[in-house]
Amino acid sequence: MLVFAGIVLLGAFGGSSVANAADFPVNVSRPLVSGATAEGSTLTTTDGEWTGAEPITYSYRWRRCDAEGLNCARITGATDASYAIGASDIGSTIRSRVTASNVAGEAGRRSLPTAVVQAAPPAEGGHPCGTATSPPVDGWAHVVWIVFENKSYEDVIGSVNAPTINSLASKCGLATSFYAETHPSLPNYIAMTSGSTQGISDDAGPEAHPLDVSSIFSQLSPDGWRSLSESMPSNCYLTNSGNYAVRHNPAPYYTNIRTECANQNVPLGPTPDLSARFTFVTPNLCHDMHSCPTGSDTTTEVQTGDAWLSTFLPQVLDSPEYTAGATAVFITWDEGAGADQHIATLVIAPSTPVGTTSASRFDHYALLRTTEEMLRLTTYLGEAANAPSMRSAFGL
Repeated sequence: MLVFAGIVLLGAFGGSSVANAADFPVNVSRPLVSGATAEGSTLTTTDGEWTGAEPITYSYRWRRCDAEGLNCARITGATDASYAIGASDIGSTIRSRVTASNVAGEAGRRSLPTAVVQAAPPAEGGHPCGTATSPPVDGWAHVVWIVFENKSYEDVIGSVNAPTINSLASKCGLATSFYAETHPSLPNYIAMTSGSTQGISDDAGPEAHPLDVSSIFSQLSPDGWRSLSESMPSNCYLTNSGNYAVRHNPAPYYTNIRTECANQNVPLGPTPDLSARFTFVTPNLCHDMHSCPTGSDTTTEVQTGDAWLSTFLPQVLDSPEYTAGATAVFITWDEGAGADQHIATLVIAPSTPVGTTSASRFDHYALLRTTEEMLRLTTYLGEAANAPSMRSAFGL
C-alpha cells in the first residue's frame, strides 16, 4: 500500500496490473453539512460529489473545531452520516470528513465548518425565529434586506468580533454556502436587485450608469418598496457625501423609477419605516463594515457594524410588521474580501426553525428569486429565473 497526496493506493509491488489514475476517488464537490447548530439538534452530512471507478463507498468522521473552524479533533464514536450535538460541543464549530473508497484506493474531503454551536434554546420566549410552525397562511406581507459590506464568511461567522450576528445565526437561519457575484461593490448591488450586473464592473455613480431596466423596485407598485439609506443627505441622493456612498444604494441607478425614488428612497431615521412590502436598508460606510474613521482594520470594522446591528435590529423585530408574524428579514453582504466571494447570509422569520443552517449553494440571485416568490411576483428577473429558492431550506 502507498499513501501519496492524501490518496491511498491499493495494490502490491510486482503485480501484473496497475489501476488507472482515473479509477481513484477524486472529490469534485465537498460534503455539505446541514442542521441547526444548537445543543440537542442533529447535523447531517452529504457525501459530496466524487469521480472514480464504481462502486464507491463512503465512511464518516465528525470533528469538533474551535470557533474559527480550526484546531479540529475527532469526536469519539461519531462515524455515521449524522451527528447529535451535545453539551460538549457548545462554543465549537463542527466539520464532517467523508472518505470515499473503491477498488483503486481512498481519499477524504472535509466540509466547511458550521456556525458556532449554541446552548439549547429556552423552552419559550427570547427568540425571533421558530415561533411559527409554517409560513403565514395569507402569505408574506413584508420582506426586509439589510446589506453589509466587504466581509467574507469567516470574518463574521464564528468571530468574537460579531456577537450579535453569531447569536442571530444560532437563533434563526444561516446560509453557509452563500456567494456574491463579483468585485467590486456596485455590480453586486445591481445584480441582487435586477438579476444581472448589467455589464457594470466599477463603482461609478448613477450618472455613469443610468439603467433603464427592470428591478425589484419597478416590479412593485410605486409605494410598494422603500429604501432606507443611513447618512444620505436627502431623498434619492445621486452622489457620495460623507459616510453616504451612492454605490451602496442601488435605487438611484434605475432611471425608470427616478420619480418613485424621490419619494421612496429616504434617509434612515431613528425609527425605520417598514410599512412597504419590500424595504432595502443601507447602513452608512462606518456601520456597514466597509470603513470607519474609528479604525480601518477588519476587527474594528466588524465590531462597529455588529454593534450598530445590535441597536438597529431590535427596532425591526419590535416593529408592528414583524410582531404581526408576516415579515422576513435577510441580512447579507455585498461581496467577500477573498477571491471565492464566500459571504454570510442570515434569515430571520417567525417560521424559520431556531438554529437552521443550509449548505446548499445560494447567491444574490437566489435571494432575489426568494424575495420575488415571497412577495408573490410572478416574473423573475434575469438570473433569478434560474436561481434556486431559499424558501424550503429556511421554512419560508
